[in-house]
Amino acid sequence: MIFYDMEVFKYDWLVVLADYSNKDFKTIVNNPDQIIEYFNVHKNDIWVGFNNKNYDQYIFKGILTGHNPYKISRHIIANKMPGFSYRDDMKKIYMSNYDVYNTLQHGLKFYEGSMGDSIEESSVSFDIERKLTEEELKEVEKYCRHDVEETIKIFFKRKDDFVAQLGLIKLTGKPHLMPRTQTQIASQMLNAEALTDTSDEFDVDTPRTLNLTKYSYIKEWYLDSNNMNYEKSLTTKVAGVDHIFGFGGLHGAREKYHHKGKILVMDVASLYPSLMINYNLLSRAVVDPTIYKELRDKRLQYKKEHNNLHLPLKLILNKTYGAMKDRNNTLYDPRNANRVCIYGQLLLLDLIEKLEPYCTLIQSNTDGLFITDYVNKVYDIAEEWQARTHLQLEFTEAVEIWQKDVNNYVLTLQDGSLKTKGAYVKELSDLDYGDYPIINKAIINYLTKNIPVEQTINSNTSLIDFQMVCKITGKFSAIYYGNTRLQEKCVRVFAGPATNPGIFKQHAESLSFYKIPNTPEHVFIDNTDIHGKVTPSTLDKKFYIDLAKRRLEEFI
Repeated sequence: MIFYDMEVFKYDWLVVLADYSNKDFKTIVNNPDQIIEYFNVHKNDIWVGFNNKNYDQYIFKGILTGHNPYKISRHIIANKMPGFSYRDDMKKIYMSNYDVYNTLQHGLKFYEGSMGDSIEESSVSFDIERKLTEEELKEVEKYCRHDVEETIKIFFKRKDDFVAQLGLIKLTGKPHLMPRTQTQIASQMLNAEALTDTSDEFDVDTPRTLNLTKYSYIKEWYLDSNNMNYEKSLTTKVAGVDHIFGFGGLHGAREKYHHKGKILVMDVASLYPSLMINYNLLSRAVVDPTIYKELRDKRLQYKKEHNNLHLPLKLILNKTYGAMKDRNNTLYDPRNANRVCIYGQLLLLDLIEKLEPYCTLIQSNTDGLFITDYVNKVYDIAEEWQARTHLQLEFTEAVEIWQKDVNNYVLTLQDGSLKTKGAYVKELSDLDYGDYPIINKAIINYLTKNIPVEQTINSNTSLIDFQMVCKITGKFSAIYYGNTRLQEKCVRVFAGPATNPGIFKQHAESLSFYKIPNTPEHVFIDNTDIHGKVTPSTLDKKFYIDLAKRRLEEFI
C-alpha cells in the first residue's frame, strides 16, 4: 500500500511516497525516470491519498506518460476540468487508487486541525514564476510529507471504510472499481441501466397495506396534484405532536422536552431496503430486481455465519436509496425514491395512529418512534402492524430523555449508556473535534449528571477541548485576522481577550468581509500541534460558559 501526495509549481514538482508496509518514505523531485522506476515496482499496490482520485493520480499518470504536470494541474484547478480528459494516453495507466476523502466531507487541513495536529501552511507560493530554490523545495517537501503522514493517520481512523471497500471489490470481482464511491459500486453490482425517461417522478401512490382512519387526510395530501412539489409540505398535529410531512423523512417531536421514566424506542429494521423489496420500489434502472433481494438474503446469511462480508453488503443495500436520488448515478429513479419516502412516512403514521390511545408520543423520525406512558397492548399493536406491513420492528428500552427537537436529544438507555443526536450533544471523534468540544461535554454533564457548566469548563485545562477549526470555501479568497491577511485557508481559533481582533473571510468576487460564523468576537490563533498544551490565562472561558448556557436553554 502506497500513500502519496503531489505538489506542482510552474517549473517544479515533487511527490512524497510512503510504502507503509516497509515504513519507507521517498521524495522524488523533478525526476520522471525515478517516478517510472518506482511505479514499475509498486504498480500492483493500492495507492492511497486524500483527493487523489480527482487530482494526484492524474499528475502522476501525466508524468509517467511524458506530459507537463503544471499544465495538467492548471487543466484541473484553473480550468475546472476532470483530470481524465487531459490526454487519452493517460487512461492507459492503471493505478488502484483509494481516496480517503471519498467518505468524508471536509478538506485535509480540517481533519488535521480536529486531531490537534499542526495546520501550518508552507510559505512557498504556488504562484511563483521561477524555479524554486533548494530551501524552498525543502520546505515544500516538509509540508508535503506532513500531509502524507496525516493522510495515513486519517486512513487508519477510517479503516472500516477501506475494509468495506475491499469487501465490495471482492464481491464484484472488479478491482478497477476501487476508486469509485459506494453508490457507484452499488449501481455496478445491481447491473443498473440508466432510465431514459424520468419525467414521472410525481406519479406516486400509497401502500396497499396502509390502514388509516383518523389521519387519512394526510394520505390524501400526498395524492393531491397540487402538492407534487418538493417545496410543499404539510404541518399538522399527530398524537399531540407537531409533524411535518413532505418528500423527506417523517419528523415530529416535543420541543424542550424532558422525561424520566420508562421510554420505548421502536425502530424499523432496514426500513428503506425493506420497502424496496417488499413493495417493489427498487429503482426501475435495475433490470432484474431479484438481485437486490439476493444481496439482502446473502447479507443476512453472512451475518448469521459471522462472515464480515455482511458489512459491505449492508452498505450496498443502504446506499441504493441515495443513488436513486442522484442524477449522476445510473440508479437514478426519482419516482420510486419518492414512493419509498411516502410509503415509509405513511406506514409509520399508521403505527402511530394505532398506538396513540395507549401511549404518549415523544418523537417520530424517519424510521422510528419514541414513546412513553405506554401499556403492554402496544406490543400487540406492533405485532399486528408488522404482520400487515411486512416490516420488522426493533425495541430498545430507555430511562430518560432530554430533547431539544427531533434532531437533537440525549437518551439514557436502560444499561446506562447514552444515545445522542445533534451537533450540540453528539459524541465526538478525533476527526470531529473541531467545534468547541468543551461545550458538548458541558451540556452532557449538566443534563445527565447535573454538573454546572461552569464546573466542567473551569476545571478543564486541555487546550484542544476549546478549539474551533475554521475553513473557507472556494467562494472566499482569504482569511483575515483583524486587518492581517493569513496565508492559511484553515485556522484554529480560541476565545481571547478583548484586546484581540476577530477572524473574517473575504469574498473572492465582491471583496466584502464577513465574520466567520460561530467564532468569538475576539480570538487568538494557534495552528501548531496543540497536543498536551494547557489553556493559557488569555483564554476567555466566560465565552464558553455563556455559549454552553445559551445552547442549554434550547433543551430546558
